[in-house]
Amino acid sequence: MTIARVALDTPLYTLFDYQAAELTAADVGRLVRVPFGRRRRIGVIAEITAASTVETSRLKAVDQVLRDTPALPADILGLLRFSADYYQYPIGQAIMSALPPLLRAKPRGEPARFYSLAAAFEEARLGPIQRRIVDALKAGGAVPVQALRSLAPSAAAALRSLLERGIVQLAPPPLASMPGRAFTAGSAQLNIEQQRAVAEFFETANQSVPALLFGVTGSGKTEVYLQLVARALTHGDQVLILAPEINLTPQLEQRFRQRFPAAEIVFAHSGLSAAARRAQWLAAAEGRADIVIGTRLAVFIPLPRLGLIVVDEEHDSSFKQQERFRYSARDIAVFRAHDRNIPIVLGSATPSLETYYNAKQGRYRLLQLKQRAHADALPARIECIDSRAYKPTDGLSLPLLSALRENLAHGQQSLVFINRRGFAPILWCRACTWAPSCTRCSANMTWHKAQQRLCCHHCGRTLRAPTACPQCGATELTPLGEGSQRVEQALESALPEARVCRVDADSMRSKQRWRAVEIAMRGGQIDILAGTQMLAKGHDFPNLSLVGVVNIDGALLSADFRAAERIFALLVQVTGRAGRAGLPGRALIQTAYPDHPLFEALKANDYASYAESLLEQRQRAGFPPFCHQALIRAEALSLTNALAFLHRFAAFVASLGLPLKIYDAVAARMAKVAGKERAQLLLQAAKRGPLQAALTQARAEFVRTTKDVRWSIDVDPQDF
Repeated sequence: MTIARVALDTPLYTLFDYQAAELTAADVGRLVRVPFGRRRRIGVIAEITAASTVETSRLKAVDQVLRDTPALPADILGLLRFSADYYQYPIGQAIMSALPPLLRAKPRGEPARFYSLAAAFEEARLGPIQRRIVDALKAGGAVPVQALRSLAPSAAAALRSLLERGIVQLAPPPLASMPGRAFTAGSAQLNIEQQRAVAEFFETANQSVPALLFGVTGSGKTEVYLQLVARALTHGDQVLILAPEINLTPQLEQRFRQRFPAAEIVFAHSGLSAAARRAQWLAAAEGRADIVIGTRLAVFIPLPRLGLIVVDEEHDSSFKQQERFRYSARDIAVFRAHDRNIPIVLGSATPSLETYYNAKQGRYRLLQLKQRAHADALPARIECIDSRAYKPTDGLSLPLLSALRENLAHGQQSLVFINRRGFAPILWCRACTWAPSCTRCSANMTWHKAQQRLCCHHCGRTLRAPTACPQCGATELTPLGEGSQRVEQALESALPEARVCRVDADSMRSKQRWRAVEIAMRGGQIDILAGTQMLAKGHDFPNLSLVGVVNIDGALLSADFRAAERIFALLVQVTGRAGRAGLPGRALIQTAYPDHPLFEALKANDYASYAESLLEQRQRAGFPPFCHQALIRAEALSLTNALAFLHRFAAFVASLGLPLKIYDAVAARMAKVAGKERAQLLLQAAKRGPLQAALTQARAEFVRTTKDVRWSIDVDPQDF
């Protein structure tokens, strides 16, 4: 009798011991069905041991080892254990979250395509059909399941029995171990900077030192990726490509399918159906997929032949999970590459300050692309419109409208960017100053005029918009501020001859809708795109020559110390949409602060100097990357309870005597969401060790003593 230590999807920081017969080392990582309380649950065997700290008589037995599904390999189990420890998250929930929902809920799914004899196979007592299967595997190595099923009508049942007994096992297809297939990166002509970046990357590519590909927008970073991927595929390696958002994956898919028609490309993101996620995961885990393109959840996909990781737009905050398992996919990808001793490239026109600092310190290699890929594609000329002198109407100033009208007359396309959904953020009564606020959140409700609804963008609550003030009865309700719907209406009113298309989360609810917009833009059927951050990243429209930026000043006044870094990155992305082909690009930014240093750096196309100034500010303030932080978040029905818990937490951490800075517990910036009051406590340390030690001890102290407060730990927080 052996003991299986099983990871289960529970909020407890432990593995669970079960009795199990006939387990071998090859079963570590396999799915199992086990009794847990009054139910049966699916878990993963994380360890196999000979003894347990629990009395044997109290241990329940494993119901079934599910050998029809590939086991999580040792490197992925190790990666998940590291991640769970570092981000202070329950090990079972971390491991189970890495599996597609259908595998952890209905693991009897599709069988693997290839089987082989188990490594520890010994001659055993077999039935006649089982003997025929074993003989076929002896002769053929890895054999397709269809061939084994064709041996006899009852071969499927005999194969399942052999799997249960550990005599046969899943095997990667023969192709997975055969490097040298004909992969090329196509016939694209690299410029000198791109050639240099590729050459420098391969000079030390066998060392797992991360490379930062720091290239201005339009410099051809994707072309460099394609060259690196071609080399990896030629050597028989798999490639993992991480993108920040689902909307970017169709564009990447098109580029990679065109360049590598012989490669098996799969995708991993939350927009796929459950069945598709399972199928893609199995293709990657069994070694059939050559390229995996995905969002942050793809960082934990098993890839037996992994030889290269690419993180595109590495600065993007979407790589940080903001709930439950709060991991950073970018940082986990760097750790995974180091653990596997494979190369990784992080690409961005505006690297995060943490990544940029690592490159400055020599921890990362720096590869630079300072010029646009096409010689005739110049950076957009950036100008600021002083909104104090030219007051906008419905979000649009006269200089911006004039530029849009002129661009339209020249037959060129424009983009108007406003990073706010809805028609107006506030619907206001002039008579009594009433404004609708969400009863469940500390926020006003946004007015969506087309739907005549008030919507809270934090909890999703919606109400029918009133026709009169519910407080005083006045009928003049005035919209204050601008959202994407209001800007769209203003454009249609001021430029009736223009074909305007709004792009935001409300209008682009399906992938097909966004693809239709892309086709229409490239076909010249849209004159002006108006929308939110969905328009900022990765899109390449050759006839788009003018970008207008509306209502950006709020970000300049934010209390978040990362706000300046983020708004600079966003503006670089947005303004970089203009002038990507032969047309000269122009970007107009409406602001009441035209002399702000951020805009000066943006005009000079000089992220490096601006990053240096931000790093100096961070160092003086003692903020990352010059320290390490963890945020303790607490929510309860009353703010008093949430703060009281955090005060106890802070007192316990202080009693440990570790070199930490403990800030005061305060209400969160958004103090109430979905009916829960929220507070937070910031811990800071010069080194990771003391911070992790404090978190581990405090977690153990408070994990069972907080019935009225829900709390969590956010290591390396990105939002406060």
